Amino acid sequence: MTAVQDHYPESFAQCYGCGRLNEDGLRIRTVRDGDTWICRFTPRPEHRAIKGIVYGGLIASLIDCHATGTAAGAATLHAGDEITEVTVRRFVTAHLGVDYLAPTPLGVEIELRATTPEVRENKVVVDVELSAGGKVTAK
Repeated sequence: MTAVQDHYPESFAQCYGCGRLNEDGLRIRTVRDGDTWICRFTPRPEHRAIKGIVYGGLIASLIDCHATGTAAGAATLHAGDEITEVTVRRFVTAHLGVDYLAPTPLGVEIELRATTPEVRENKVVVDVELSAGGKVTAK
């Protein structure tokens, strides 16, 4: 399935979190499923905080990059365009707030689900829930 980040031009595809051209990065991918934008990521052993638990900074990074990918896709579609390398909008984070609800277990696929309660030309508000093993652990 094609992700929003697959359409980023080379000049924007270097991000540590979502850049497809960053060989050392996370390379997260944001895909649309109706009104929801989904990202799946499996943390590696080096992403641990303590034994069996994912580092909180990684969780914030995943939410951040998934939210900017969601904003790019949602704003592009809101403008009536298909998501392509020419039309895809780009966003940076103006505010990031993460509520850690429970420890996120290592060794389990993480799913991020994002919605966009507000979409404007130059601003998109994105709500993200991060879950692991079916339990929401951050938002």
